[in-house]
Parts: sequence; C-alpha cells; structure tokens
Amino acid sequence: MDINDKNATDKDGDKPNIAFIGLGNMGAPMAENLLKAGYTLCVYDLSQAATERLQQVGASVASSPIEAARHAQVVISMLPAGKHVHSVYLGENGSNGLLTELPKGTLVIDSSTIAAADAIKVAEAASQLGVDFLDAPVSGGTGGAIAGSLTFIVGGSDEAFAKAQPMLAVMGKNIFHAGDQGAGQVAKICNNMLLGILMAGTAEAINLGVKNGLDPKVLSDIMLQSSGRNWTLEVYNPYPQVMENVPSSNGYQGGFMSKLMQKDLNLAMQTAQDTNVETPMGSKAAELYEAHTVENGDKDFSSIMGRHDHSVLF
Repeated sequence: MDINDKNATDKDGDKPNIAFIGLGNMGAPMAENLLKAGYTLCVYDLSQAATERLQQVGASVASSPIEAARHAQVVISMLPAGKHVHSVYLGENGSNGLLTELPKGTLVIDSSTIAAADAIKVAEAASQLGVDFLDAPVSGGTGGAIAGSLTFIVGGSDEAFAKAQPMLAVMGKNIFHAGDQGAGQVAKICNNMLLGILMAGTAEAINLGVKNGLDPKVLSDIMLQSSGRNWTLEVYNPYPQVMENVPSSNGYQGGFMSKLMQKDLNLAMQTAQDTNVETPMGSKAAELYEAHTVENGDKDFSSIMGRHDHSVLF
C-alpha cells in the first residue's frame, strides 16, 4: 500500500493513521496509549523533548501540524487555549490553517478545553471544507490520561462521534455525546464551574470547623455521611493529611493546577456572559481563584484551602 495514499491505514488494515498535535502533560500520555493500542501516530509539538519522548515509544515526528497530518485520516489535538486551536486549524489570518490542507472526510478530534464559541467557529469552518470536527474536552487529569481512564465530553455529529469512539475508548473510560458542535465544551465548563464552587466551599467549611476546634478528618467524615457530601470530600480532600495519595497531602503538587481551574472558570463566565445567564456562585469562585493563582497558580486547585489557613501551604 502506498504511504502517500491519504486513505492508507496501518499494517493491520483497520486502524486509521493519526496525527497528534500537542504533547503536554495530558496529550503525551494520551498519544502513548494510542501507540500501545496499535495506532500509527505522527506527532507535533513545539517542545523537542516532548516529541523525542513519543519518538522513543514508536511515533514519527513532524516539523509542523500540516506535516503531521499529511498521511493521516484522523487528527487529534490537545492544546492550551482557544487562540492555539485557532492558530493551528484556521491559521494566523484565518486562511492558511491545517483545515485547508485536510481532505474531505478527515476526522478532527480537538480535546482542548476552550470557549464553546471558539469550538463552534472552527467546527463551522471544518464543515464548509467537508471535514468532520468534534470538540471533545476531557476530565480526569494527568492520572486519567496515563491510565487511559479519561472522561470525554463530545460535541459534534452522530456520524463523527461513531467514527471517533474506538480511539476515544483507548484513551478514556467514560465517553459522553453531549450534543452538537460546541456541546462538549459547554458541558465541560459546567462541570468544572461546579467543581470549583464545591472545592472552594469544602475548603471554607473545613476551615470553619478547624478554627473552632474540630479535627479536619473527623469533620470530613461527618460531612461525608451527611447532606454536605460531595466529590471533593469523597476523593480529593483539600486539607493536608486527611486523605492519602491526593495533592493536599503532597504539598499540593500534581493534580489539576489552580491556574487551569481559573482558566476553566473564566471560560464558564465568558459563556454565561455570551448567553446572558446569571452565575453568582460561579462568579465568586472565579474571583477567589483569580486571587489565589497570583502566588499559587502551579499548585493543585485544592490549595484554595490555603486562602483560609495559610499554614497548609508552607
């Protein structure tokens, strides 16, 4: 089979060739899991160290997104922000991006977390060119990316979703089709807005108890069996040494950085403003994380606990 044929598949004649763009803390392990599952990958990232890591485990390396996609039937991207997604797919001036180089029928899966309006803009441009575009942001953090247990929240057509499912199943455990283009991003920011609210509220409640003489673990156990029960208490307690193997018991290292939570809360606020929806609790959480990330942006988002009890950050 001619490798220059855009319809070429890998050696087992079943799996499509994939271009993977963006090899950060999330993208790299996602790409590695695809390689382990037998997919042929050509990867691109600005970081030479990141591309070398993937090359060592079987990927080929490209010098640009366009080169990476030259023999691919599927493009997957995991990029930092909407401006990067626009730059890759639409180009700097909106006319020389990757989309214009892709043949009709190519499937694009963008797992970046960006504004729904940005995802819809790229999806509409893709549709005009006959390219299938899915916005497919993820939940589950770096641990989920490594384990292949991410949650994918997907927006796009039924047909494109069906084509993507085998690859998403390699990288994730829970795969949801939220609706049409942009729906994945809306669902993701709704979830993360609630998570930010819950984390800030849980930290506030624990601090109130501790400052009034309660043991943080005893209080956490009480709330876990009461109406205040929530995900942060169950699996991600923000108070140090209450729970093992969570960032709060490791100096707030690892996990989901506070600056990323701030980014997602800001995206939620942008969407709320665009659609004239009131989100007073989300707005307060965004305000709290904006102040917190000034000095603690690289710490896990549970470090918001330190806003109330500064001793836990030192």
